[in-house]
Amino acid sequence: MSNAQLEIQLIASIVAIACAIPGTFLVLRKMAMISDAISHSILPGIVIGFFITQDLNSPLLILLAALTGIITVVLVEYIQKTGLVKEDTAIGLVFPTLFSIGVILIAKNANDVHLDVDAVLLGELAFAPFDRMVISGADVGPKSLWIIGSILLITIALLFAFFKELKVSTFDAGLAASLGFSPAVIHYGLMTVSSITTVGAFDAVGAILVVALMIAPPATAYLLTTDLKKMLFYSVGFGVFSAISGYWLAHGLDASISGSITTMLGIIFLLVYLFAPNKGVIAVLYREKQQRTEVLLLTFLLHLKNHTDERERHVNHLNEHINWQKIRSKTVLDLALKNNMIKFNKNIVSLTEKGDAFTSQAIDYIITNEDAQIEDMKDDFFLFRG
Repeated sequence: MSNAQLEIQLIASIVAIACAIPGTFLVLRKMAMISDAISHSILPGIVIGFFITQDLNSPLLILLAALTGIITVVLVEYIQKTGLVKEDTAIGLVFPTLFSIGVILIAKNANDVHLDVDAVLLGELAFAPFDRMVISGADVGPKSLWIIGSILLITIALLFAFFKELKVSTFDAGLAASLGFSPAVIHYGLMTVSSITTVGAFDAVGAILVVALMIAPPATAYLLTTDLKKMLFYSVGFGVFSAISGYWLAHGLDASISGSITTMLGIIFLLVYLFAPNKGVIAVLYREKQQRTEVLLLTFLLHLKNHTDERERHVNHLNEHINWQKIRSKTVLDLALKNNMIKFNKNIVSLTEKGDAFTSQAIDYIITNEDAQIEDMKDDFFLFRG
């Protein structure tokens, strides 16, 4: 592995970590698409900063871009609060307008400068190692690594300093206000960090990959856990894994690094979306199947409770009376036997003492519909699963 390859993977990994942290809170606040708005609308800030300093490397570009990102959030919220349009519509109004202003400024005043729209939107990690930072004649590494590394350190420091405030304001803004926190300050602080992170990653990876790294890892982590700390760790892990595996995918296919990393993010999300233990599609389908079986079993127990005639409780008659297929009947009978709810005597099915008590409890719940009743039944009812 060459030094340039190592630097590319390191930059991509650090960008992934820097994006995953604010991205986690954006996803939890249901503001994921605001990152897309910020990533495009900060273009005028970058252009204006260049006009003032005539230096693409000036820190003023980051500051003005971050300010433009905050202005974007303020405008979106102001338009939304009018009640005339929803948040997604407000985002669709604000960021194309600001982005278009940036494009016009570039086209009219910066045609001879390396500040084109394609570079801003796409970025190229392969070129990052060639833009070096030199201090007192010494090469200290890629400039992108120092910029995004500094932003990451600041982000981590802010996360540790304000983790409690971020957590409370994210899940309950009213409680945060009553505890003396200012949800608005925390909110705009988060937007500022998101804006600065986006700008810092522009030169290395471009806006498209920044948006993907901010949204995909936290969204994937959210399918696996509801614990905030675990979600942060999972988000970072998914981001770093996608960055490294995406690089080697691009290396093998001779394709775009940014595109390959985004592809890996999509593949990982799809796998978790399908196979997550609790929220995955397969797990949900399996749980729904179990719940249908539970309903059928309860129906069967109620039938036995309401019929004392042996003819009505004969195994052969159950299929006809309840109108079940034989396979379904066998499944329900086996499950009832497994949980000691029924007993057989010459093909006549009867409730056991446990089955009779549980069915009576179920009838009481159906009649009264009291939540306390079902809470008491859950321990027995969940025995039916499996």
